[in-house]
This record gives sequence, structure tokens and C-alpha cells, in this order.
Amino acid sequence: MNIGVIGTGNMGRILIEALIDGNAVSPSQFSITNRTPEKAISIQKQFPGIKVLNINETIQNSDLIFICVKPKDIHPILIKNKHLLTKDKCLISITSPISVQQLESVLSCSCARVIPSIINRALSGVTLCTFGDHCDEDWKKVITTMLSRISKPIEIKQDITRVASDIVSCGPAFFSFLTQQMIEDAVSITAIDHATATSLAAEMLIGMGELLKKNFYTLPSLQAKVCVKGGVTGEGINVLEKETKEMFKKVFIATHQKFKEDIEAVQKQFGI
Repeated sequence: MNIGVIGTGNMGRILIEALIDGNAVSPSQFSITNRTPEKAISIQKQFPGIKVLNINETIQNSDLIFICVKPKDIHPILIKNKHLLTKDKCLISITSPISVQQLESVLSCSCARVIPSIINRALSGVTLCTFGDHCDEDWKKVITTMLSRISKPIEIKQDITRVASDIVSCGPAFFSFLTQQMIEDAVSITAIDHATATSLAAEMLIGMGELLKKNFYTLPSLQAKVCVKGGVTGEGINVLEKETKEMFKKVFIATHQKFKEDIEAVQKQFGI
């Protein structure tokens, strides 16, 4: 099976690297293309077996095609190349505002949406999958099996796309920001240096992830174990409860508002 990737920006590159490192796809199976050729060529230098082609050649040379470009750029690409996306192929979009129903409205091939996470680069985390009504069952199995090499694929419905993506795909950025803020504030009011604080915070996050992964604790039970009544951690939790109250509600409201704007722009293109 040959894999095409249209768009080799951040997520396109992460997918390629993860799929190769996870032994899900060999470099020689990949055909890639990018509006800025240098980005695709740099990936080819990293994995010499990869073919750098134009969009037409990438589609023609591939059975399964990932389209990893900005939402507003997808419709023009599909309309221009839909004659090449024949019924035997499968197209996967990785952008959340475009639904599989919209993809199916202009294409005759099998369609799916896969929302990856930067954590997939470590062959971990979740990929969110939504399959079109007309997506061939064999393609569903192929996609799920392939993604299982780099993540835990979870099938979701359209109505939770944004919040699921906020948790899985945006979550690493959100918690990276919070951790950086924790480090900066620790450095600003104590004697700890930045490098030490960063190292400690990174190891703490890795260890916490392992505790959850190995089912030693749930999030509530982990907090309960650390937070001894009347202790130092409890005092910190009291501050967090006050300072972060409804913080993530506001985050989700903001992301959903932007999502709504993106959906409206895409609907004008697709007509549905």
C-alpha cells in the first residue's frame, strides 16, 4: 500500500515521522508534496526512500492520502483533483472543522477524518477517528491498524469533535503553557534555577503519565494520595481551586467560538 501526504507542515511531518518510526509505513511507501518544496525535501533527506512529487503525482501514486493543509485550502485542492481520487482510494483529512460528510459530498472515494496529536510522535497518545458513511470497511481496518502503531485510535462522533480535539490535540500545548508558568513563577520567587526547575517539572510529568498509564491511580485518587489533609499540597490545592475556577470552561468557550467561525467558512465552500 502506498501512502500520500499533501502538506508537510508540523502535523504532516509528525505523522510521517511517527508512522515510519512505528514501523507502520516504510519510507519507500510514501509520496509527499508541499506548497513550499523545501519542507518536503528536508523530510526526504531524513528518509531517503520517500518520493517528493507534485499533488497530481502524489495522489496518482497513492492508495491512501492524508491531506494536512489549512481548512480553507482543502476544498480547492479536492475540487481540482477529485477526478484523481477514484473510488478505490481513501482520503484522510486531519483538520477538525471539515466533516467527513463534507468530504463525501465532493469525492467518490472512501473518506475519513483523523485528528492526531503531537504526542503521537512518541508513538503514544490518542488519534481521533471519524469515518464517512460510505467509507469501505476494509479501509477502516487498514486505518485503525496503521494508527495503532503510533497511538490509541478512538472513534468519535461529529458532535464532540471540538472538545475531544481540545483535550487530545490542543491539550499538550495547554499543559505545556501551564507547566512553563509553574517553572517561571518558581524561579521568580525562590532560589531554584530555570534549568533545574525545568528538569524537575519534565520528570514529574513523565512519571505522572506512567502512573496513569499503568493504572496505579486515577486522577482523583492520585491527588488524594499526594494531598495529605492539612499539609503543604492541600494549601497549594486551595489556591488552585480559587485561581483556576472555570478557567477551562473559558478555554473551551474560546476554542468552540473559533471552531464555529472555521465551520462557517468551510460551509460556504462546500455548500453544506
